[in-house]
Amino acid sequence: MRITAEISLYPLQQEYIPRIKAFILALRAQDGLEVMTNQISTQVRGEFDSVTKAINHCMQASMEQEGTAVFVVKYLNVDLPIATAPGIGATG
Repeated sequence: MRITAEISLYPLQQEYIPRIKAFILALRAQDGLEVMTNQISTQVRGEFDSVTKAINHCMQASMEQEGTAVFVVKYLNVDLPIATAPGIGATG
């Protein structure tokens, strides 16, 4: 089953930008994923096992190496096209 996940990292440190960048680069280095990042979060798409294992691996490494942080992850059991913005049409 293919899924889409959205993850946000909130390091509880003064110098948070390098930590966020390191996490995103580690996630992008994982095999079998499509990863898109914007100003608010990172979306990950792929097979269920690949996505969940990659996120868990990268979160654990970040927590062990970088210290305290908050991670917010949402999983959706739909293969969303994360490379393109959704179409917003007029209503009514």
